Amino acid sequence: MTSNKYPASLLCLVLLLFGSCKIEYSFTGTTIDYNVTQSFSVDNFFNDSGGGPANMGQLFTEDLKDYFQRNTQLELIQNGGDLQLSGAITKYTITPQATVSNPNSNQPDRAGQMRITISVEVDFVNLDNEEENSKRTFSFFQDYDPRNTTLLQVETELVEVIFENIIQDVFTSTVANW
Repeated sequence: MTSNKYPASLLCLVLLLFGSCKIEYSFTGTTIDYNVTQSFSVDNFFNDSGGGPANMGQLFTEDLKDYFQRNTQLELIQNGGDLQLSGAITKYTITPQATVSNPNSNQPDRAGQMRITISVEVDFVNLDNEEENSKRTFSFFQDYDPRNTTLLQVETELVEVIFENIIQDVFTSTVANW
């Protein structure tokens, strides 16, 4: 009677090999080691642009906190988090993008499209990995048609859309390391 020890040895080797492998992924794309990094803090972002809605800095600050809380397991603390975000809204401009000719030659041409552009400077500090510290400016814009709507009618909605995009970019460049 002969016994074949190879299949049992092979099975043990395969189990050992796969048992030592660790695959991690995140639905949000974060690269956070929650054993090391456990908290984050966000200083108030102030509106240093000279334009925009009066509550723009507060809106950005709260939206940034909410986004990080929804998409990470980090605890929000008031000061001194393992990850720290601070900065300011540095630009708020409204510029014409397309002109529309006026059929009446006695009247000036009008803007057919206006663009709101917002820039936010973000200072990111990672206490656990100083190589990831950065200071960057994030910017995004939205267009609207002034012939059909006024700025007052669309400004709040457009600012929210712009902030959503800027916050996604901030999140991606800080905790997803893209």
